[in-house]
Amino acid sequence: MQKITALTFAVTCAITGQAFAESHVDRTGWPDSFTVGTASQGGTFFAYGSGWANLVAEELGVSGGGEVTGGPMQNMALVHTGDVQFGMTTMGPAAESLAGTNPIAPGLQMTNACAMFPMYQTPFSVTALSSSGITSIADIPAGARIGFGPAGSTSDTYFPRMMETLGVDFERRNGGWSDLGGQLQDGLLDVIAFAAGVPVPAVSQLEVQTDVNIIEFTEEEQAKIIEAFPVSAFEISAEAYTTLEAPARSVSMWNFAIANCDLPASFVNAAVDVVMSDNERMVNIHRAATSTLPENWDKNAVLKWHPGAAQWFKENAGADIPDSMIHGM
Repeated sequence: MQKITALTFAVTCAITGQAFAESHVDRTGWPDSFTVGTASQGGTFFAYGSGWANLVAEELGVSGGGEVTGGPMQNMALVHTGDVQFGMTTMGPAAESLAGTNPIAPGLQMTNACAMFPMYQTPFSVTALSSSGITSIADIPAGARIGFGPAGSTSDTYFPRMMETLGVDFERRNGGWSDLGGQLQDGLLDVIAFAAGVPVPAVSQLEVQTDVNIIEFTEEEQAKIIEAFPVSAFEISAEAYTTLEAPARSVSMWNFAIANCDLPASFVNAAVDVVMSDNERMVNIHRAATSTLPENWDKNAVLKWHPGAAQWFKENAGADIPDSMIHGM
């Protein structure tokens, strides 16, 4: 795994770290450093996760950074075991992990990963080169080589099933988003099926280098997927990509930041405060963070909340979180 640390930590530790240490927050039990499990380079999880990791490190004066992982499924496992302190997951993989059906560790109920804060919705979108002539799901030829992202990712877990539900016959390929984008451009793939916050960095890069088609679902396709999977209707805004001239019909699944449930409540509370108290800074990290808002706390109906996070949302967002949904209560 590749770790992206907070490069500015040494400078900010003397300033923000000292200021934070002089505050009345109880730092008992705080770790000396922390890691945020993200996903592969070129995807939104990596950019978003590395950004908020660095932001928290700078503000709290604790060394920390993002780490490349296999995405939501692996992050649930890493946070549950405490191999990383924080991570990011999607509600579908989270539910499977709690039920013990995470393919990384079948039978293990990953109940020591707690909800931390709402991130954004993950739209499911399909991209092909314009030169392929593929402009709709129905255009995808039998036996098409489709890249579904890293093995075990949200995209790899759900998009192949969605394609099968829509009657698409394909060869399944896996890899990091940047790598798959290069393969599409080189003609080694016919289609990439992305499940990532928009704009997906790999798609934005492709737009700069070549002409692409961002393929939306028809109303009938969208309805069929919503009926079969834990997703909701979503529109990718026309402003997300230069290629789009109008919003693109899609489906989406919510993402949440997660914390190891055994972390000190004061540490998690302070980290949540850094992220949730200034949305403009988060949007500067990634545009998907426009949905990283306190009022979206209610989009979690799967994971138990970390006590420190629950306290923040109760006090600052009027969250009505029942005790049964808070870890340890």
